[in-house]
Amino acid sequence: MNLSPYALPMPALPFTATRLAQTLLGLGFVLHSVVGGLHGLSVDEAHYLLYALHPALSYFDHPPLVGWVQWPLVALDAPVIILRLVPGLVWLASGWLVYQLACELSESSSPRHGLPDTAAGLAAVLVFVVAPMFNLLGIALVPDSLLMLLSLALLRQTLRLMRPQAGHRAQDWLLLGLLLGLAGLAKYTAILAALAVAACLLRTHGWQLLRQPWLWAAVLTALAVVAPVFIWNAQHQWLSFDYQIRHGAGSQWQVRNLLIFGLLQALAYGPLMLWAWQGWRLVAAPAARLSALFFVLPFGVLAYLSGGGSGLPHWTAPAWAALAPLAGIGLARAFALGQRRWMAAAAGFEGLTLALLLATMLTGLLPWSSDKTPLGAADNPFADLHGWELAGERASQLARQEGLASVAVQHWTLGSRLGWYARPLPVQVLDQRMDQFDLWAAPLAAGANTLLLDWSLMPFAVPLGPKGFQACQLLDSLEPQRLGQATATFRFYACRHWQGAAEAGP
Repeated sequence: MNLSPYALPMPALPFTATRLAQTLLGLGFVLHSVVGGLHGLSVDEAHYLLYALHPALSYFDHPPLVGWVQWPLVALDAPVIILRLVPGLVWLASGWLVYQLACELSESSSPRHGLPDTAAGLAAVLVFVVAPMFNLLGIALVPDSLLMLLSLALLRQTLRLMRPQAGHRAQDWLLLGLLLGLAGLAKYTAILAALAVAACLLRTHGWQLLRQPWLWAAVLTALAVVAPVFIWNAQHQWLSFDYQIRHGAGSQWQVRNLLIFGLLQALAYGPLMLWAWQGWRLVAAPAARLSALFFVLPFGVLAYLSGGGSGLPHWTAPAWAALAPLAGIGLARAFALGQRRWMAAAAGFEGLTLALLLATMLTGLLPWSSDKTPLGAADNPFADLHGWELAGERASQLARQEGLASVAVQHWTLGSRLGWYARPLPVQVLDQRMDQFDLWAAPLAAGANTLLLDWSLMPFAVPLGPKGFQACQLLDSLEPQRLGQATATFRFYACRHWQGAAEAGP
């Protein structure tokens, strides 16, 4: 049986596949820009904007690139709707790389060049555009957004270096080193993409590759680019490396955690990715088949770590993006064979999931909520996208009114949005856990006063007594509204005479 996508004629399209792919990506970019202007910052977005507000060689949680790329706009005091153009552009560039990779990988499986190549690219873009998680990354910039783009660029550059005639071109090796270094500046898990690069090149060229001088030039280039991370860590007692090792290890490994991880992955990236298996079978060139390592290695490691409770759905985005070109090839073949019912069902499911996700983000309202399920219920992960801008403005007003020089919270996730919306007031986190806020602002001094914020979706007891404040006075409560309902309650306290570090508790 001939599995080649070239064995069957492709149906005529009213527009070129390339133009349709560009249109899909353009519409996605517009959608992200509109949605991004209609709701507040997530906790991660705000945290990485604070990176840009405090430029440094690196940071406690992550390498610095996510802050560096936002620094120019933050320095210009751009509004959030403009700041969110950055993740939109990263998403757009990633989608275009998915298209190009699908075309190139499909082309490698047959000597013919024509519509089937671009049809595979169009199908890959469809996979990318309808996957819910990729759309979230097109709205909110996180390190994984940048690593996704750089992983796709690394995959394309690696495929070029796997060609025999490319082995001695200095510019190709130096570009590889630059991309590896930038990936290292994006997120520590870039090491997994680097392992995929090494595996592909060694499998193609053998151990004689180690005698290639330009390979070592690429390694030195990568190390030079990523050097700020090592310099910062050396200056801060290797804080970030230690935190990441402990954070990645998680707790006791459980099959239940792995199953939950798998379910979330299926919802986040969608059933259209299943056609990647057929796409992998279709590509004939060894280099094209090895491209699957850019999915298998990162996803396998992160899936295993999820068993210890350490894993979020967007951590695997770079791996899934690298798989999307193969899924596009498989879908193009299935479409040519007339196997469209399952494709339509899968695309419809993902489209519905995406629509519900975006609607929930915009409204803060869960589809199954009712009058008996308040909008700000603790089990609603989207309620916290609303109300923080008003809370930050009110905190600034009350701090000025009471003569307080800082604001305080009892968990770092509460500090990120408050730090952004109440800037330039420093934020102090009143717990005993080391985090980035301890590096941005000195711990609250003994006898100091501050404005304490408590949020109903993550409430804490007001810290009073020998290891807390001598006294706290409730100044105001704020209940921002969304669709006529309160999203949450913010309480503001003037707290006097700090006496120590209390163990934060609900």
